[in-house]
Amino acid sequence: MKSAFQELMDRETGEKTRYKNSGSKLSVELSNTKMLNGELKSRFSKLSDGSIITLFDKTPYPENETDVVCPHFVELKWANGCNFDCSWCYLNGTLRFRPMGKKPYLKDQNKIVSHLQNFFKQVDTPTILNSGELSDSLAFEGNGNGNALSRFIIPLFKKQKKHKLLILTKSVNVKGLLESRSQNQVIVSFSLNSFEVAKRWENLAPTPKQRIKAAKRLSNAGYQVRVRIDPIVPVDNWESGYKELIDHLFENITPDRITIGSLRGLQSTINNSSDKTWVDYLDDRSNWGKKISFDKRFQMYKTIISYLEDKYKYSNVGLCKETVGMWDKLGMDYREIMCNCI
Repeated sequence: MKSAFQELMDRETGEKTRYKNSGSKLSVELSNTKMLNGELKSRFSKLSDGSIITLFDKTPYPENETDVVCPHFVELKWANGCNFDCSWCYLNGTLRFRPMGKKPYLKDQNKIVSHLQNFFKQVDTPTILNSGELSDSLAFEGNGNGNALSRFIIPLFKKQKKHKLLILTKSVNVKGLLESRSQNQVIVSFSLNSFEVAKRWENLAPTPKQRIKAAKRLSNAGYQVRVRIDPIVPVDNWESGYKELIDHLFENITPDRITIGSLRGLQSTINNSSDKTWVDYLDDRSNWGKKISFDKRFQMYKTIISYLEDKYKYSNVGLCKETVGMWDKLGMDYREIMCNCI
């Protein structure tokens, strides 16, 4: 019997062969999707087999208080893996069958180019493509071998004006982005955490201050910069820790958008994490894995949102993978959500 990883590789090999042997236009699949506002809308679902460009639709339409809210977004699945080693990383579970684990892996470059070109030609609705769902978007920057996103993907986006690329990263290697001069086609989102939390669990990643410095370079160059403060962890003195992070952030830039989320873990992630000390903070369940208790999450969100409003008059805040009940208790309307990936 083949392993799940071998089956995945067989599908990849088969798709490469089909691509090389065919000069025909790739198929675009649409689906009727119920949007968060209740509207039924025909929208892009996947290109060809969906192995490169597909709609993230793993979360069902939220109907109950405990249902998780996540607007469906389009993934650009150009690579898998990450150079960093955050203890709670869901790639621990998602990539558990790969012999190389979370080591970054680039998919077939010709196939990526072909799928993007087909998408640009056939999809008319302006779309943001998220390149950081299954990898750190800047995983290959600076390696000099042409695998960097800034070397072969961004130039394709620059040839059109309809669609944009979303980069999600903890990296500070932004030289390629700056040199690409792609301010009109690229949105950059930095994942941040309090200084203490990052030091304890975001192994091998640049410090939050280093990431903010990189974000400032891009913002000064005219790039739209978003921030994810996620996952918030209620360590001792967490209030002062996250306020300290916010102060340092706003001393340098005012993000276009801030999305906040709390610590959570799918069971597959927990099972395959070598450091499970973070799991001690999880004492609630949802349809998106284990979470921090509802009351504690509310306290953390309310504290951060109020601090942003009171001190910086900043209100462009969304929640990541949160329940309908949490949105309601915070007095926020998830139907008007403006979070990181859209």
